[in-house]
Amino acid sequence: MTQTPVENMSFELAMKELEAVVGKLERGDVALDDSITLYERGAELKKRCEDELKRAEEKVAAITLDASGTATGTTPLDAG
Repeated sequence: MTQTPVENMSFELAMKELEAVVGKLERGDVALDDSITLYERGAELKKRCEDELKRAEEKVAAITLDASGTATGTTPLDAG
């Protein structure tokens, strides 16, 4: 497990670490205090992954298509 700040992690790195945290918690071979710390880190990692997925979904939704279905660009996310 890294001590990289969660907010600086890529989606892939956060997901990989989240999987490691879940694995450790599922095995149950961690002391209670360490389990609490792992759970807190896991919650932060989960939020990071959810936020990154939402950002990606918004980017995909912003892609504009022409009449033939070809991507022609994106619209600003705040345009509505």
